[in-house]
Amino acid sequence: MAFRCGPRRLAAALLVLALRVGPAEAVVGGVAAPADGAVMVLSSQGGVCTGIVVAADAVLTAGHCAAGGLEHRVHFRGEAGEPILVEVAARMVHPGYDSGAIAGRRRSVDLALLRTATPLPARFAPAPLSTAMPRAGESLTLSGYGADRPGDPRSTGTFRSVALPVIEPYGPSRILVWLRAAGRAGGCQGDSGGPVSRDGGVLAVTAWIGGACGGLTQGVLLAPQRDWLDRTLAGWGRAAHWV
Repeated sequence: MAFRCGPRRLAAALLVLALRVGPAEAVVGGVAAPADGAVMVLSSQGGVCTGIVVAADAVLTAGHCAAGGLEHRVHFRGEAGEPILVEVAARMVHPGYDSGAIAGRRRSVDLALLRTATPLPARFAPAPLSTAMPRAGESLTLSGYGADRPGDPRSTGTFRSVALPVIEPYGPSRILVWLRAAGRAGGCQGDSGGPVSRDGGVLAVTAWIGGACGGLTQGVLLAPQRDWLDRTLAGWGRAAHWV
């Protein structure tokens, strides 16, 4: 059920959620990694996603993490470990995002940009975005704050990474990349919006995990969406760093 309340009650409710999020497992089969370029995106419906810092006050995430008419906050831990919530001043969901795409087997560009009301701390260096187009067999790094146990929000909150091979279940794509390991390793709830990287550059954003946690993971490639990303950020007086 969505919160139907004013900003103060919303912030208080999100603070309760943030306080529940502590050190725990995250990406299935992953290891703890530095999170200087990543934050969490929390919704008034209790949703948890990962976000990629692309400017001092701009965060890239999955479209379904920012759509639906809900209130959202960007969350991270302060220097002393205290939970901090930052209001969202503006959002842009990609015009190609289709909330019913999975059920209807339609194409969707599951991306969104959020502009925070205040700049993030300087320790959140903007992540470089990559124009690379991966091929089957390559190894990419998936990262996020997601759970390692389905349906257990207590297992979210630690930023972790895992190396996964690219597969092409439907042939090569100009929109999506699919990742799947031989064993139990991959994304889980809360990893949506997180970076899929190679050689230090983010080339895709995690959008969907098929089946159980650690199964097939799908990401939206950034190179084909560069024009939309650059135009949106330019409208906010910002620019991404591409490599």
